[in-house]
Amino acid sequence: MGYRIVVAGATGNVGREVLAILAEREFPIAELAAVASSRSQGDEVEIGDTGKTVKCQNIENFDWSGWDMAIFAIGSDATAIHAPKAAAAGCVVIDNSSLYRMDPDVPLIVPEVNPDAIDGYTKRNIIANPNCSTAQMVVALKPLHDAAKIKRVVVSTYQSVSGAGKAGMDELWNQTRQIFVGDEKDIKKFTKQIAFNVIPHIDKFLDDGSTKEEWKMVAETKKILDPKIKVTATCVRVPVFVGHSEAINIEMEKELPAEEAQRILREAPGVMLVDKREDGGYITPVECVGDYATFVSRVRDDSTVDNGLNLWCVSDNLRKGAALNAVQIAELLGRRHLKKG
Repeated sequence: MGYRIVVAGATGNVGREVLAILAEREFPIAELAAVASSRSQGDEVEIGDTGKTVKCQNIENFDWSGWDMAIFAIGSDATAIHAPKAAAAGCVVIDNSSLYRMDPDVPLIVPEVNPDAIDGYTKRNIIANPNCSTAQMVVALKPLHDAAKIKRVVVSTYQSVSGAGKAGMDELWNQTRQIFVGDEKDIKKFTKQIAFNVIPHIDKFLDDGSTKEEWKMVAETKKILDPKIKVTATCVRVPVFVGHSEAINIEMEKELPAEEAQRILREAPGVMLVDKREDGGYITPVECVGDYATFVSRVRDDSTVDNGLNLWCVSDNLRKGAALNAVQIAELLGRRHLKKG
């Protein structure tokens, strides 16, 4: 037995990662369909390193009937059109866009954090995947919250250009080359030069001066982890191709010394603690690429507040921040509800 599964947006960065991870994790598949826009119709996409390929179909006229689940990686506008059609046909949608994340009738899932919430998927036949920066943070926060009840989180992110898609990666590559050869810099995707620079601006500005990316981290953390947690975020784009990093400051209700926090994190699902307190005894973005884990380093007490803790969190944003989490949701859905695997 196995699942009839659709990957929507199969030619994009996240869609290709979804196909690779389905193969790597040996997801039980009876039939696989890849769909994308009409521009990609007929294109062959590889299914990881299996040597197998699948031909893209046009999402505009795709028949969703009889498919068990679909992982969407096509952006909010296209999702708004096609996800309701898939859901109405009985195909459970796992959506990577921001469209449904704050919908009260759509569960927002990180399997290591709030697996029970997936039971609410039947209201809309849709499950939301969180923002990439939120996903890795709540994986690190969950075991600490269970142990000492988190009151407040202050996070600064260092987000790679792959979070802005292929166009973001191309712009970093092209600007780097242009600077080295003395050409005029091309600035299209980002608001300012990204090569050899950092930009404290991701997504649109809101009325209060924060950006939508920062708002997402606040609202999604509350929905996934605990509505009582206070969160403030500063989100920054950095000249890294893949891998988001976060400096996280935590204030808890109970005392939790750094040594105890390290022990808890070492045993936590989805977390890999690398914290040697020596030169190189921590993880950087280039080291996390292609890995499933959310890496935590630099765990230390914050003496400026009662029950304070600091940590450094790094993860492959195309994996745990998007494709991997979506596949883990599919696995969870199968185990708890569909049971065809």
